[in-house]
Amino acid sequence: METKVFSIKGEELRTITLNDEVFNREVSDGSIYHAVNNELANRRVGTACTKTRGEVNYSNTKPYKQKGTGNARAGDKKSPIWVGGGTIFGPKPRDYSYTLPKKVKRLAMKSLLSLSVLEERLAVVEDFTIENGKTKELAGILQNFVKDNKRTVLILKDDDVMMRRAARNIPHLRVLSYNRLSAKELLYGRKVLMLESAAKNLNEFYGDTQGV
Repeated sequence: METKVFSIKGEELRTITLNDEVFNREVSDGSIYHAVNNELANRRVGTACTKTRGEVNYSNTKPYKQKGTGNARAGDKKSPIWVGGGTIFGPKPRDYSYTLPKKVKRLAMKSLLSLSVLEERLAVVEDFTIENGKTKELAGILQNFVKDNKRTVLILKDDDVMMRRAARNIPHLRVLSYNRLSAKELLYGRKVLMLESAAKNLNEFYGDTQGV
């Protein structure tokens, strides 16, 4: 398939051929679901921790005698039924991350790229960089493509340090490298801007030679 390439001013320059296997394939909702869930699970810190009755810092002394007080029997104040006592079956630090099959993840990324084309959210932009790393310069370019500060994803051909520096003060912008895409950002991004060289790299990176 062919799509237009825009200048940084938003003007049409030429057309570029995109790989149908990557940008014009049937969307797999299931793979997208699993890829997004995997990313969210891998981000979980899992540091919640509660103390059991064996870990609470209380005396082991019996609070009152066994009989004659009219109260229920109590062995110590660390019991979960006492205020300040231990917690029954409370959370402990754990690792929520898991590995998603490579073919599922690749299918999800290709489905998300195809979905962005289908919903007319994708725009290919000529290669550019922000040599001075100034946010103002990058924000001026984005205004030619995105209105009302919509959530935007910018896909680069490589890890451009100056581009990332300029983007970090723009709260609605996410910067990704073509070989390290995020399913969550591609799914929820209202606009996807892709550098021309990144589009060419994606044609090969997710092409037929790479499997599913």
